[in-house]
Amino acid sequence: MKNFLGRHVLAEIYECSFDLLNDVDKVEKIMVNAALEAGAEVREVVFHKFSPQGVSGVVVISESHLAVHTWPELGYAAVDVFTCGDKVNPWDACYYVSESFESGRVSAKEYKRGMGQIIPNAANM
Repeated sequence: MKNFLGRHVLAEIYECSFDLLNDVDKVEKIMVNAALEAGAEVREVVFHKFSPQGVSGVVVISESHLAVHTWPELGYAAVDVFTCGDKVNPWDACYYVSESFESGRVSAKEYKRGMGQIIPNAANM
């Protein structure tokens, strides 16, 4: 029996194409396809294009979510993939996103969520 509720991968994706990271339709398609490639069930999709550049968005999945924030002028995207249960591997989605963004470099770390530690309020942080 596992002792956590979910897996959360935080990825720093570098050296990506400005044009890819600045295109809200392409970023949305990549993130939705990443969820599907990982075996997730997509529930809701919300993306926003900033001016003069940048995209932020969330793909809500039955198993939790995928989120992205892009800085096209820096060739950088911050991506997080949070999955609950054993059906979906968050690393599959992260690999798909980094390949689709044609990144030159990726740094990522996985966190186990809900391991029994309770923080009663923000004052105790």
